[in-house]
Amino acid sequence: MIRKLALTGLIFLAGLTAAKAQYPDKPVKIVVPVAAGGGVDVMARLLALKLAERLNQQFVVENRPGAAGVIGSKAVIASPADGTTLLYTPSSLSLSVVVNKTPPYDLAKDFTPIINVAISPYALVVNPSVPAKDLKEFIAYAKANPGKLAYGSAGVGSASHLAGELLKAKVGFDMVHVPNKGMNPAIIDLMGGQVQVLFASVPGMMSEKSERIRPVAMAEMKRSALLPEMPTMDETGLPGFAVGNWAGLLGPPGLDPKIVARLNSEIIAILGTADVKERVKTLGFDVIASTPEQFARQLQEDVERWGPVAKAASEEKK
Repeated sequence: MIRKLALTGLIFLAGLTAAKAQYPDKPVKIVVPVAAGGGVDVMARLLALKLAERLNQQFVVENRPGAAGVIGSKAVIASPADGTTLLYTPSSLSLSVVVNKTPPYDLAKDFTPIINVAISPYALVVNPSVPAKDLKEFIAYAKANPGKLAYGSAGVGSASHLAGELLKAKVGFDMVHVPNKGMNPAIIDLMGGQVQVLFASVPGMMSEKSERIRPVAMAEMKRSALLPEMPTMDETGLPGFAVGNWAGLLGPPGLDPKIVARLNSEIIAILGTADVKERVKTLGFDVIASTPEQFARQLQEDVERWGPVAKAASEEKK
């Protein structure tokens, strides 16, 4: 009898362990803190589809744009640490910390890094009303027309915002910043002439295929495979100028390391499949596929790199 009870107890415990290991046993929501339609949103939906196929569970993308990603990010911070609510965010997550006088969150304490998925190269683009076809012509025009150009961005604290501030600091001219609620709306404003300049993500720019967008130079150290004829800012007058917008997956604070490891390994496997590799390439992203630890270091490095740029921009306004 004792042996039978012991055996029953072992079976019960084994059942509990198996049930606990069956993540995800509920639908998973992936919050994307930018507007729908841009490259980050498309990548999130691709990952959600593939994760659903591999893990036999529903993965749903929910767009919650606003405040350069802070609104959606805070919603994830406040969610249960059970893996049912995740955040797929661009680099505005870490940049918001350096541009706000009071940081909206603590990167080390308020999130659980899972994987930095990919990076999107940026290009300096203009509305055709700007009479410049390359970087040198653009700089000459901007210097000759101080304060007359407005540059758009995906929001205060976004990579496109700080890229504009970095360009102003390096070249020594003035432009007016006009923030938006995501890259896609910023590109629409550029095409409509509401702004004349934008550091645009290559995926977003390529999706428009519009004559109302004129690329000037790649804001990367190497040329893009999608725009191989487009020279970089590094090779045409601004050595070392490089701005990219990574996108990665995080969870709320205290997320179980086993869930982190499971999601990390599954996404790395997804990124290694032939169809996803091709899709990522056509979207204009370069795969990163980091470890959680590497992603945590990236967040800290962003703060260290962009902090001085944000501080200089803030002092300029005083």
